[in-house]
Amino acid sequence: MRDIACYLRVSTAEQNEAGQRAEIERWLAGYGFRSDQVSWYVDKATGDDLDRPEIERLRKDIFRGLITTVVIWKIDRLSRTIRDGLALLCEWCDRGLRVVSVTQQIDCSGPVGKMIAAVLLGIAEIEQETRRERQKIGIEAAKAVDKYRREKGLPVRNYKGRGKGTTKANVAKVKRLKARGFTSKEIGILLGIGRRTVTRYLRGK
Repeated sequence: MRDIACYLRVSTAEQNEAGQRAEIERWLAGYGFRSDQVSWYVDKATGDDLDRPEIERLRKDIFRGLITTVVIWKIDRLSRTIRDGLALLCEWCDRGLRVVSVTQQIDCSGPVGKMIAAVLLGIAEIEQETRRERQKIGIEAAKAVDKYRREKGLPVRNYKGRGKGTTKANVAKVKRLKARGFTSKEIGILLGIGRRTVTRYLRGK
């Protein structure tokens, strides 16, 4: 009977769960668990909610009494919100399941484990909100740069992040824009780099 469930989650289909799996496999081997005791559940989806096929399959197997222990890489693999994460933990612990986070070395089954899990879920939720806020600020900044470039009659940039050779390309662009009469501040806005960087490029350092 496979009574140990190992749950993995990555945020997108392009990401690989191999790192999580390796950590969990080391934990299983260290405690002497056999491969025929283990079932794997892998979701490739955001942790913002519980609308995930593999977490749903796991919950059904738990309800059927097939699982006694749930092993996860980190507590935030279950959820990125306190509400959903604690709901899952309480649901499982009330059924007498053992829930283990291998990298954080906590057993969430007891009262102390639940308390620590609540703190970690809270941190995960804060990190998620911070990440979204940074993305929002980045988008707004990019829009502001686009508006500025349109006003100056320049083509709008396509923001794809820094690629190979970007630094050398920027040096040439900085010098061209300076020759056209743009100030260091304006060049920084146009190219999305700091004023100090503009000055350094102009000095050839």
